[in-house]
Amino acid sequence: MKLSILSVGKAHESYIKEGVDQFTKRIGHYYPIDWHLITPSKLTEPTQIKKAEAATILKSITPTDVLVLLDETGKMLSSPGLSKLIQQKANQSAQRIVFLIGGAYGVDEEIKKRANFTWSLSELVFPHMLVRLILAEQVYRACSILANEKYHHE
Repeated sequence: MKLSILSVGKAHESYIKEGVDQFTKRIGHYYPIDWHLITPSKLTEPTQIKKAEAATILKSITPTDVLVLLDETGKMLSSPGLSKLIQQKANQSAQRIVFLIGGAYGVDEEIKKRANFTWSLSELVFPHMLVRLILAEQVYRACSILANEKYHHE
């Protein structure tokens, strides 16, 4: 199984890039992983922006991909809960799990309907770049839980 992270937005700031790179490298010990940054739409109306970004997102995923959408309306998971989700998808022979961080205005309804799971990190709102770092760390933590390693303490 492979992991991919899609994020609508600009390149990582240097202070975020270092952490994202470190956790991505660690995740790579468990699963192949890649990042794809999607350039935000230059349109000005939020509905049009979301539709344009949705078209790009849909070109980046396949029908067999498991799409995990990060969205404030999603279900909150504990770290062990995320590890169980990843394990469940691996047990179902998923070829790729795609974690999606939408754009500044969120994602179009078409993406919400396509998502296999919608996950909320918190009731708090975070900047998109910080969400990338949190996501990378939490995926690494989930992998370490699955491997029964010491990184996560309950």
